Amino acid sequence: MKRMEDKVCIVTGSGRGIGRTIALKFAKEGGRVVIWDVDINSAEKTSNDCKNLGVDSMWQKVNVTDRKEIQKNVAEIKEKFGRIDILVNNAGITRDALLNQMEEKMWDTVIDVNLKGTFNCTQFVVPVMEEKGQGSIVNIASVVGIYGNMGQTNYAASKAGIIGMTKSWAKEFARNGIRVNAVAPGFIKTPMTEKVPEKVISYMVKRTSLRRMGEVEEVANAVVFLSSDEASFITGHILQVDGGLTL
Repeated sequence: MKRMEDKVCIVTGSGRGIGRTIALKFAKEGGRVVIWDVDINSAEKTSNDCKNLGVDSMWQKVNVTDRKEIQKNVAEIKEKFGRIDILVNNAGITRDALLNQMEEKMWDTVIDVNLKGTFNCTQFVVPVMEEKGQGSIVNIASVVGIYGNMGQTNYAASKAGIIGMTKSWAKEFARNGIRVNAVAPGFIKTPMTEKVPEKVISYMVKRTSLRRMGEVEEVANAVVFLSSDEASFITGHILQVDGGLTL
């Protein structure tokens, strides 16, 4: 039996990058995958690719800062599937700048999407999980949220906040059979890191014990594990997938 057999899995920001890879990994493991993204074209493509793997899938246009939109889409998922088993809060953005050059809008936008977006999605999904007395939530944090990073005050704050929420929710939801964990990636090959200058990439690779960047599949593997019944006695954990970046 596949690890996600018939489980209903929502992955936010899954039109591309790490989120897309997580969604496809769930599909390969037999999950019924719901794609949430603001980009409807990429969302539809990911959903179709999941269907081609032989599972049921649907996509919805979701801006994680729009609470009414989230509430509406959660209701549609509940009507279609009758349940939600897994939520992966992956949607996130960066707006990097040194503090003295960071505009207020850059701060607000990152906090709204990364931190409040995770709060919004979880708040509307958890009641559906509670009806069944089980569920798994995996939040995508970052090693930056643990150790900080120059030029990423907003991003680091949002990811540190996600770690704090993860631990709080693990305590709060445990009585209802819901586990909450987080994955904290290090330096991973994604469309986001393609924009990073080569000298920065070289520096980060040298700092990484395994002397390479991570692959999105390696992050997805960690997410699927924490989401699955194989991790049934794990909650409140922050799993660093960073190749030894912080050693």
